Amino acid sequence: MKGSRIAGSTRTALAAMLVLAPAAACSSDNDSAEKDSSPRQIDVTPLVHTSAAEEQADPAQAFSVTTDGTAKLDAVTVTDPDGKPVAGELAADQQHWRTTDPLRAGAAYTVKVAAEDGKGGHGETGSTFTTAEAQHVVTAELGPDSSGSGVYGVGQPLTVKLSEPVTDPVARQQIERGLTVTSQPAVTGAWYWVDDENLHFRPQDYWPANATVKLSYDLPGVPLSAGVYGGEEQTLDLRTGDRIEALVDAATDQLTYKRNGEVVKTIPVTTGKPGFDTRNGVKVVLGQESDVRMSSETIGIAAGSSEAYDLDVKWATRVTWSGEYVHAAPWSVSSQGKENVSHGCTGMSTDEAKWFFDNTRVGDVVQVVNSKGHDMEPFGNGFGDWNIGFDEYVKHSALGKPVSTAASGDAANAMPAPSVNPGPSASPTGR
Repeated sequence: MKGSRIAGSTRTALAAMLVLAPAAACSSDNDSAEKDSSPRQIDVTPLVHTSAAEEQADPAQAFSVTTDGTAKLDAVTVTDPDGKPVAGELAADQQHWRTTDPLRAGAAYTVKVAAEDGKGGHGETGSTFTTAEAQHVVTAELGPDSSGSGVYGVGQPLTVKLSEPVTDPVARQQIERGLTVTSQPAVTGAWYWVDDENLHFRPQDYWPANATVKLSYDLPGVPLSAGVYGGEEQTLDLRTGDRIEALVDAATDQLTYKRNGEVVKTIPVTTGKPGFDTRNGVKVVLGQESDVRMSSETIGIAAGSSEAYDLDVKWATRVTWSGEYVHAAPWSVSSQGKENVSHGCTGMSTDEAKWFFDNTRVGDVVQVVNSKGHDMEPFGNGFGDWNIGFDEYVKHSALGKPVSTAASGDAANAMPAPSVNPGPSASPTGR
């Protein structure tokens, strides 16, 4: 009986082994196949070389990666300081790769390379390089000057003065791309190249009242043309106040003052007499002086002539660099509201001039109609931007299209530059 039990157990064990043996052999084959198919990881660093291994790279030259002739490149990624990939191309033999996007000057880049040795070995390696600083840069001065309250009228254009002339069309386009205007609420506006160094930006209509506006120049190290790069970043923040519009009618000798579309006050005035007619058109307040000396000699009228004058003038609001103001003219009160007797300025009583002075700021709009004078100059004598139709204005943009001032993510972007400002040496012209 005992022997019989042992024999039975032996047969059971042998049967189990016969069943298990094939399964064990099958499992071993799968493990081997998976092991053979997985890539063999190797150090590919000795197999690849870059054009900027040690020294700073020339930003004017393409950055390149090459192999030792035996390996092949699977992928190359070059990332700029902002984390954006730089476009490049891989040669058909997979042994050469080069950037196709231009490099920025004075910028740090990150490189990642995946390669294979041709024998089943694969690996990745990384490095960094820095481009040399630019020797020739174009910087920008942004305006208007916000050193005061930073609050301007709705007619104030934004201005950009470049450090040197830019004539190349492609470079101008690059500069416009680097200029961004954002505002709340957003508007549609456009750039205008006043000359080779100055740009202006204005909305299609006046700025919204009580808006916030930000202007940025952001082209550090960005190539503009051969050997020329953008300068350091600049930003400017400002706000607009109420929508102030002063309409001067030279035919009725009345100034109508409106705030946010509502008429607040009508003031009797006198404008330029024949031969000294006030300019027609939209002007923007440039500055204010509570007391200014006006002399006819500054506009070519000789002392002692019948038209000569030399006066201390109160509450003067400047609208042109050549010397046109809205100011107190107590000597012509009897003519105000009746006839035009000034040398080009808009005159009113002292009390009214002070009221106008106190209720007006830089950037507010003064428009003259029905004068026999010539039209306000678009540029060079103040801000005459609003006398150019918007479609025409857009044509003088390097990119040739309007831009939105919506913040990124809300819609898109925008911007302008300063007109030639003769500065404090500019003399008042008329009374």
